Amino acid sequence: MKFGSIYEEYLREEQDKYLAKCSHVEYKRLKKVLKRCRLDRSLQADGTNGDQQEDRSDDSSDACDCNSCTLCDQMFFTELTKEASDIAGYFSSRVQHLLNLHVPSGLQRYIWRVRQCFIDDQQIMVQEGRLLVNYVTMNAIAIRKILKKYDKVHGSVSGRDFKSKMQTEHTELLQSPWLIELGAFHLNCDSSDIDEPVGFFKNGFFKNFSCDFTGTQPVMTMAISETIKYDYSLTCPICLDTLFNPYAFSCGHLFCKGCACGAASVYIFHGVRSAPPEAKCPVCREVGVFAHAVHMNELDLLIKTRCKDYWRCRLREERSEMVKQSKEYWESQAMLSMGI
Repeated sequence: MKFGSIYEEYLREEQDKYLAKCSHVEYKRLKKVLKRCRLDRSLQADGTNGDQQEDRSDDSSDACDCNSCTLCDQMFFTELTKEASDIAGYFSSRVQHLLNLHVPSGLQRYIWRVRQCFIDDQQIMVQEGRLLVNYVTMNAIAIRKILKKYDKVHGSVSGRDFKSKMQTEHTELLQSPWLIELGAFHLNCDSSDIDEPVGFFKNGFFKNFSCDFTGTQPVMTMAISETIKYDYSLTCPICLDTLFNPYAFSCGHLFCKGCACGAASVYIFHGVRSAPPEAKCPVCREVGVFAHAVHMNELDLLIKTRCKDYWRCRLREERSEMVKQSKEYWESQAMLSMGI
């Protein structure tokens, strides 16, 4: 079965259940744009006269200019950019909402524990996580497929360049730090003794994700299929060790909290978001990425569970460094107040 048919079937099945109001790639419509473009090129190559071309343009006003494909590019990439951005935004917001329920804090934690006495929401959360993984992977594959078709029709590399642009604009779905966080959530649930109903994991839900902390480079792997796999490094680019108390910048890069604060020259107890606006990501050098940094709670819990000794050691080191920094800070404030 061709991917277009598989994708349409997926949309019919999933949207009826859960994703009725969400954005998705209009794969069929974008494919029609490319089909019209290919047909127009074929007509031009066959020497079709101007009257025939004019008649056809009346029948399909959105057909592209075969010489430059200006209209095709405008329709195709503008629509795909909006769809990718909407999908990335929807995915991140839904994952945040889901994970806030799984790792609550403060009053929300108390309410959650009381609720658990009456209702077991674990199954519902796991099912929602599975739907979100399917949602982001199916749309990511649809984008990849349609961009390959674009390059095939036009004999160009514009589709490949557009993928690079998506990475720059942080709309590359399979590179989202929220997907890593969702994978950590799956692994955390998998390691817990939850009572799944028979057949609930018939699609190998947890088999999509795995992690390896035994090698020199800790990594999380997401398998979309037997041939397509994505590896996500769990090494901090600054200390070159396994992430501890990890934060994701708005550019998508992950760092230990202490390392990120050190890179921005701020105290650990002030937090990553206290960095000045001009602070740059140590990897991509993008400005303003600290302000919206997100604490990766599920990933931190996964590392804490799988690497207990390492996590405790790093915790002691961070606390010691925080005490040292606190002493320096208050001494400097005291000297400043005395005018020294």
